Amino acid sequence: MTVSRLQKIPGIGVDRIGDAADALADPDILRLENLDTDLRPPAAAIMRTHQAIDDDAANSYLPFTGLRSLREAAAERVGRSAGTRYDPATECIVSAGGLAGILNVLLSILEPGDEVVLTDPTYAGLINRVHLSGGVPKFARLIPNADGWRLDLDSLAAAVGPRTKALLIMSPSMPSGYVPTQDEWLAIAAHCETRGIWLVYDAAMERLLFGGRRVIHPASLPGMRERTITVGAVSKEYRMIGWRVGWIVGPESIMNDVRLVSLSNVVCQVGIAMDGAAAALSTAQDGVAAAVAEWERRSDFLIEALADLPVIRPHGGWSMLIDTRRLGIEPSEASRQLLALGKVAATPMTGWGPEADRYLRFVFANEPVHRLQDIRERVRRAWGV
Repeated sequence: MTVSRLQKIPGIGVDRIGDAADALADPDILRLENLDTDLRPPAAAIMRTHQAIDDDAANSYLPFTGLRSLREAAAERVGRSAGTRYDPATECIVSAGGLAGILNVLLSILEPGDEVVLTDPTYAGLINRVHLSGGVPKFARLIPNADGWRLDLDSLAAAVGPRTKALLIMSPSMPSGYVPTQDEWLAIAAHCETRGIWLVYDAAMERLLFGGRRVIHPASLPGMRERTITVGAVSKEYRMIGWRVGWIVGPESIMNDVRLVSLSNVVCQVGIAMDGAAAALSTAQDGVAAAVAEWERRSDFLIEALADLPVIRPHGGWSMLIDTRRLGIEPSEASRQLLALGKVAATPMTGWGPEADRYLRFVFANEPVHRLQDIRERVRRAWGV
């Protein structure tokens, strides 16, 4: 590495597995390595995006903080989940995707050496952005059990210290599909309240919940509206990955700083994409419920098909984890064998948390059940188990 800020960033691994699968150009390969989906975006979003291409106003840097209509829709969307109201003019900024929003927030709140608590496992891209922002990631352990994942509250308490500036929590979390319970959210909120720290809430998959679970937005908890910064995007819920549109919604006290960072970083968003994003947030026919039902069906199929293997059930999201180390196979080798012998592309969780490197991730958002029918046989062919 030529600069120190990159020394603790190993990458995310998904790119290498995706490139290897692409190079084989074999349509029989199950693409379980990357967060794509085959389910279509809302029709209204596609129509409005087509119209924006011919609209000269969309071919502009302005407005730097995002279209007014989109900020209104995003502020309303977050406010509805949180049971409060946000001012779209002063408490909402449009970002060039959710992860750009996360980075902008971290750059707005961290001094070099400040600590940020994340769950373990969590998305490597979140950990990497803490490093890029000059922060130090600390980890609260997620514990797998027969029904999914739970947050180790003792581990959370041990991770929060005098240098902690923020908790960065995603729900449903990726790659595990962990969804905090009410009690877990209250424990998270208590640390924020007691120590006066920020909660950065990655809500990219907020409504992608299984088993009849309901959204618990942390800003709805007592005292948390002024401590919670919500970052969302159209990528997952609305199946609009290629639009690269997200939003940051938070208390006015921090949003001017976020605005300054946003202007100094990506500057503005994808002009021809914002109208479509606003349409997705506004239409009654957003397709989210139907998409969640389909993703849950795929998840349930994989859990049943792989029931004799150490797969941990997700409570939402697009992916699940399998503990290949319990099978005596390192995840990197398990990934290599799966692609070579089973025609399954899957990413090892190296760099996705201190204890995450025992897991391999299966993404179920992009492969329909009829393509997954022989998944157990493919795994047997690859691993001999």
